[in-house]
Amino acid sequence: MAMAMHVSSAVLMRNNVRVVGAGAKTVVLAHGFGSDQSAWRHIEAALAPDHQVVLFDLVGAGHAQVSAYSPRRYRSLHAYAADLLEILAELSLESVIYVGHSMSGMIGLLAGITEPERFERMVFVGASPRYLNDTGYVGGFDQSDINALYAAMSSNYQAWASGFSGLVMGYPERPELAAEFASTLTSIRPDIAVAVARLIFQSDHRADLAKLSVPTLIIQTQHDPAVPAAVGTFLSTQIPRAELRIVDAQGHFPHLSAPDAVLRAVRPFISQAGSY
Repeated sequence: MAMAMHVSSAVLMRNNVRVVGAGAKTVVLAHGFGSDQSAWRHIEAALAPDHQVVLFDLVGAGHAQVSAYSPRRYRSLHAYAADLLEILAELSLESVIYVGHSMSGMIGLLAGITEPERFERMVFVGASPRYLNDTGYVGGFDQSDINALYAAMSSNYQAWASGFSGLVMGYPERPELAAEFASTLTSIRPDIAVAVARLIFQSDHRADLAKLSVPTLIIQTQHDPAVPAAVGTFLSTQIPRAELRIVDAQGHFPHLSAPDAVLRAVRPFISQAGSY
């Protein structure tokens, strides 16, 4: 059984970093908005027997240090990318396999552009460079949709979280999945959640995609209410060394709802690491 290595430096404590498993290859699992590292537990359990696995919580989420959050610092995804690079430097890691869900896809993108030697391969699960529709681009949302989301979050955060979790998770016949996401979502301080939602939904990293030199796997579900299929196709055509894989799953959280499908896509890609 894989045992967790507890870490104590300021950087690692800030992000509640855990290192589990053992193996020649290191996999870094980065969660998305509203969740925390526990969302990876199925993937962690499958990979830890033959990989070193690094997990952490983004500042403002999970058990990361709330005191580290500042709306001034975390006004763009670049700050989260800087945190990721600090974690890898603190652990003396290079050539890792990075798996980022949702907002952590673009966090990985920015980190991979800044220090490509830290990453051997990247996997983006349900990631989007821009959520807003634009001329010739389908992001999935109009600004009016997003403004309504901000208003709902601000007026009754608990009620919004309950409805939003069911919408993006999918699988209404498995309500425990939405309940789990609602639980991690409501554990976030509402003002932090609104601020992070704003930076995600107003961001635009389309121009950054071509700068990533790291081989990248784009994982998309058959229907993701947060990230339309067109976005996955866009990512795969704009990132120079990318490939797209549609997995047999629904919703925005396939690593929770259909982990075996995600693993079937990820394992062959991970096994190719070192072949370039």
